[in-house]
Amino acid sequence: MASLRKYLDRIKPDFEPGGKFHALHSVFDGFETFLYTPRTTSAPRNAVHIHDSMDSKRTMIIVVLALMPCFFFGMYNTGYQHQLALGINEFQFWDMMLYGFLTILPRVAVAYIVGLGIEFIVAQWRKEEIQEGFLVTGILIPLICPAEIPLWMLAVATAFSVIFVKEVFGGTGYNVLNVALVTRAFLFFAYPASMSGDNVYIASGKPFGYGYELPDGFSCATPLGQLATQSGPDIALTGVDGSAISLWQAFIGLIPGSFGETSTLCILIGAVILLAAGIASWRIILSVVAGGLFMAWIANTFASPLYPASYLSPVEQLLFGGFAFAAVFMATDPVTAARTNTGKYIYGFLIGVIAILIRTYNNGYPEGAMLAVLLMNCFAPLIDWCVVQSNIRRRMNRLNAKSVRS
Repeated sequence: MASLRKYLDRIKPDFEPGGKFHALHSVFDGFETFLYTPRTTSAPRNAVHIHDSMDSKRTMIIVVLALMPCFFFGMYNTGYQHQLALGINEFQFWDMMLYGFLTILPRVAVAYIVGLGIEFIVAQWRKEEIQEGFLVTGILIPLICPAEIPLWMLAVATAFSVIFVKEVFGGTGYNVLNVALVTRAFLFFAYPASMSGDNVYIASGKPFGYGYELPDGFSCATPLGQLATQSGPDIALTGVDGSAISLWQAFIGLIPGSFGETSTLCILIGAVILLAAGIASWRIILSVVAGGLFMAWIANTFASPLYPASYLSPVEQLLFGGFAFAAVFMATDPVTAARTNTGKYIYGFLIGVIAILIRTYNNGYPEGAMLAVLLMNCFAPLIDWCVVQSNIRRRMNRLNAKSVRS
């Protein structure tokens, strides 16, 4: 590592203003600060700042690590669902993992190439350092989309989100909405046929020539997608092979769904990593779950044949769809979430309530977590403002009361 540090110091002048590679200054700076914590905040002697190794890049890397259980399980489940659809009874672990990896690899590559490419260009144009926020966004986007979303659609949606949701507001830290969720929302509303339906969540192709093509006409909807076609209290949710889906399967994640959202177990592992590192807010996660359970209990208590999802138990509501993933990785985004402690409780609780509300009472849109988070992203500043104003009024009242007594 010492030799790498010396090498970077030797070539650094070439990337500074006046150097032969000065046009790539932002690229070099981004690479250097990815490898080493920058020490340019203050002079080493008589410094007024404490240099902490946990800068924003290191924070983003930990978030990416927390997403790895979901990513690797998504590889496994994509291969598993594919083999299940083929009628295979003896599952080969490495075959399933390789199929899932080859399926998701182009999506991850497109998301990073398009998103980072735009950020590199904007940083160079503005003569600013490259922001690190897309380290997380680039892996989140493939995780919350169907495994076989067309690459050109993913590229268009990613470019739209990075430019119009992030860069026009000033880059990382200034965006009002979650960039990954806006990408999914763009895909859902612009290309609904590729984001919903009975067969888009089962990988059916041969990535890089590997695997087998599924029979024409094969289809299998996600558990929440199946609810839209049912009525009455006798709900039957089935997997790819037609067998009933158990709560254990839903918890483990062996069900059709977005690439990285199916396994509540892996999401919980990621939550533990984020909480242990002090990155995610336990207040938000807890309140999202509380709000979801509360609204699910109300819906189940007053279940109606007109709304089949109302017959799901509160636990089933948490296990199916992207609710758990949104609670841990989307709602806790420090840029777009509420920042006051009281505001975090309100913000999270409302996300949980609205997610179940949309999912249950809108048969045409079986997943409400995405819209719930985006809606509350818009209201997060207002929630914080109300909390701060309430604190100011309460303190002023105490001060006035103290003045009267004296």
